[in-house]
Amino acid sequence: MRDLALRALDTAKSQGARYADVRVLREQSESVTVRLQNVEALTHDETLGFGVRVLVDGYWGFASSHKMTSEEADRIAGEAVRIARASSSVHGKPADIGPESAIVDKYVTPVEKDPFAVPLDQKIALLLSATEAMAKAPNIVMAEASSYIQRDEKLFVSTEGSEIEQTLIETGCGIEATAVDEGEVQRRSYPNSVGRHQGTEGWEFVERWDLPGNAARVAEEAAELLRAKPCPSGTTTIILDGSQVALQIHESCGHAIELDRVLGTEAAFAGTSFLTTEKLGNFAYGSPSVNITADATIAGGLGTFGYDDEGTPAHATPVVREGQFVGYLTSRETASALGQTSNGAMRASGWNRIPLIRMTNVNLDPGEWSLEEMIADTKDGIYMETNRSWSIDDRRLNFQFGTEVGREIKGGKLGALLKNPTYTGITPNFWGSCDAVGNRDHWVVWGTPNCGKGQPEQVAHTGHGAAPARFRDVQVGIMK
Repeated sequence: MRDLALRALDTAKSQGARYADVRVLREQSESVTVRLQNVEALTHDETLGFGVRVLVDGYWGFASSHKMTSEEADRIAGEAVRIARASSSVHGKPADIGPESAIVDKYVTPVEKDPFAVPLDQKIALLLSATEAMAKAPNIVMAEASSYIQRDEKLFVSTEGSEIEQTLIETGCGIEATAVDEGEVQRRSYPNSVGRHQGTEGWEFVERWDLPGNAARVAEEAAELLRAKPCPSGTTTIILDGSQVALQIHESCGHAIELDRVLGTEAAFAGTSFLTTEKLGNFAYGSPSVNITADATIAGGLGTFGYDDEGTPAHATPVVREGQFVGYLTSRETASALGQTSNGAMRASGWNRIPLIRMTNVNLDPGEWSLEEMIADTKDGIYMETNRSWSIDDRRLNFQFGTEVGREIKGGKLGALLKNPTYTGITPNFWGSCDAVGNRDHWVVWGTPNCGKGQPEQVAHTGHGAAPARFRDVQVGIMK
């Protein structure tokens, strides 16, 4: 891998590249899905290849291949240079990637139990146990459990002298129960919705979330929702559980602070952002209770790594401080446009994709409230858990979200179950209504393994640290 990468660099330089980097990636993944006591899917994927990115006269070129030979390294490097020269004919603004950076280092995800060393029959037995427990509840027509593991072995080298090796491990799991009765369909998921929760840990991640131990409760809640009251319509106080706060951060903050969107280079597919550059440092994103940090250094987060795909070290970057907007996610090129240096947010989904600005772990910093205190301090409202649906405009302003379950809050106590709860808002107004954030005891770094962006589309793995949070005067239910 190293010899091939260095050869590609030499070829790119000899053909006129002012700057070049090469990423070599071997990715292995395994997915197991069990439905109603049957192993429905068992996959093991492996891919190996390299990508060459070059700057020629200030214009980018990129090419990639799965053929790991010296001859192919020469061909792909030459192709990247030719693409860069073709790009210069468009006469756009030449790229400036800022000061040089040369780093030689290695990084490995800390794990207690290598998930690839856990016997397959042990994994299947755990998932079967979970689906068996869910299937015992009334009205359950589907009980599903899954696990996912991934190992990325990465090498990054550049003409500036960087040589970085990384081994990144991810582990994920989840269960879902679907209940049906008289045309009504309800589901409950755990630990998170949309398939699974995931982090940069070993098999200890799955053991800690204890799918079999939570399966019966999850299924019973799905069945109870069939007979629950519908979510009322109107304006009220809501408390969102940590996983829903995580998605709120992802959609209304994480995407909005990607500087390539702000500058317009992702507008065709991903949209732009209302957080334009004149707002940096002088815009009220939320209330004084809102502090948001993008942090790729925290243990276990799905957006945690040693270095991004430009060789920039992982950073912790302030995004919102006491409600004020103070920072973006950046690359070397976009940071240079603001007179800054990159905070390490460039990642590609594979060896055959060019790096884009992607979320790391964009976190709502812990507050001082326990969930119990938050509920007791709320006279009337709704507690909402686990995302069910989401919709937000391409500037990340107007949104509507639905959750799997709601619970009435009356007189500071949780009351009746509510089905099909939804809420809507405008991003700065919504975060401006936040007056309570859960403390460290409730704080979890939730994994989002399905974030789409780019053309051709890339699916990124991101994280969001969050605890329950309270928002006042929010529109819930169907607007009348």
